[in-house]
Amino acid sequence: MAGAALSGRLARGLKRMMPRGLLGRSLLIVLVPLVVVQAVALQVFYGTHLNIVSRRLSAAIAGEVALVIDGLARYPQDRDRILATVQERLELPMRLLPGTLEPEHARPPPLEVLEHSLLAALEERLRLPVALDWQADPSNVVLRVQMDDGLLEVDVPRKRLFAGTLYLFVLYLVGSSLLLFGIAALFMRNQVRGIRRLASAMDAFGRGHDAAALRPSGATEVRQAVAAFNVMQERVRRFMAQRTRMLAGVSHDLRTPLTRMRLGLAMLKLDEAHGQDLADLTADMEEMDRMIGGYLAFVRGVGAETAEPTELAPLLDEVARHARRAGAEVAVDCPEDLSLMLRAEAFRRAVTNLVDNARRHARQVAIGAHPLPGAVAITVDDDGPGIAHERRADVFRAFESGPGGGTGLGLTIALDVVRAHGGDITLGDSKLGGLCVRITVPT
Repeated sequence: MAGAALSGRLARGLKRMMPRGLLGRSLLIVLVPLVVVQAVALQVFYGTHLNIVSRRLSAAIAGEVALVIDGLARYPQDRDRILATVQERLELPMRLLPGTLEPEHARPPPLEVLEHSLLAALEERLRLPVALDWQADPSNVVLRVQMDDGLLEVDVPRKRLFAGTLYLFVLYLVGSSLLLFGIAALFMRNQVRGIRRLASAMDAFGRGHDAAALRPSGATEVRQAVAAFNVMQERVRRFMAQRTRMLAGVSHDLRTPLTRMRLGLAMLKLDEAHGQDLADLTADMEEMDRMIGGYLAFVRGVGAETAEPTELAPLLDEVARHARRAGAEVAVDCPEDLSLMLRAEAFRRAVTNLVDNARRHARQVAIGAHPLPGAVAITVDDDGPGIAHERRADVFRAFESGPGGGTGLGLTIALDVVRAHGGDITLGDSKLGGLCVRITVPT
């Protein structure tokens, strides 16, 4: 169980570290095998070729130093001549100094494999205490050998210990990796660009913004997705246009017989016993007329109107003025610089429906707007009786009237308009004590 929990935490940690975007994950898929292959190649080179070459170079240096030490021991009277000859012929400057080896005489090398090879060769050939200083001289490695009568200090040229192929090989690994990674990044960026354009177009279309058909580009699968989106977009437009024409035609055709019925009822002369029936019939026709008017208003709002930048403050002020003329007490709180891409007439009608619904059930109404990360929230608060939690999901259904009656189309039309803009409507408790209708529209 502990092992499973640990593996689960490890998996979650790796998942959090993974790039979230397609481009980052694709490049990671390319980068990880590339790094592994290059690391294996470097390890093979570093562990075999470099090790062999460094051992051979170190053995040559150790052999020359051992030969000099042997000559100095055999011919102590010719030490100066031996050191001068070695410097001239072998290019190994050597000096005899008094003193003994100290710990600070040994300083670490840039590559440990070189130190190990050189120390092993020196110990094998000299059998004397030695110390290597890799930092005292940038051109040489200072070798100090403890002799019976002092220190032998040797300046070993670094070029005699290093193989030039090491730098070339590392340069090749790094250069080829960067080149391959750059080509992969450029290629994947071009592929992801098409997907991003498709996602942007889908988001804009979902918000109700009109956009031209996308030009297919990129890989075959991306082209197929773009082509399918273009076809879907055209089909949805045709369906919306057909639905709009149908609603407009039906609403218009219904109003003609309704008008005749209203005129016929107005011309009837009934006694007082049938007066209430006449009043009920007249009320029913008025309700039908309001329903048809709602349909026509909705059709006019979403028909041929296109989205454009719209300032929210003037729009909400206009809605509030109409509500005040109907006798409502309406307050507006909206920043002056807040704007959205809207079908202005349709959105104004949606907010008007919400405010009219609120003023029919309350005395005070407050309209507010404030920005959110990536969206704008518009609220309509009232001090009315509100709506029970279990009924809030039903009020958006067509012909579902609220507690104060009505045609049941106001909230439905408002929700349809807001969702056509890519947003949504939610109901909650108001700070005024009644219902709070919250519209969220992405920017």
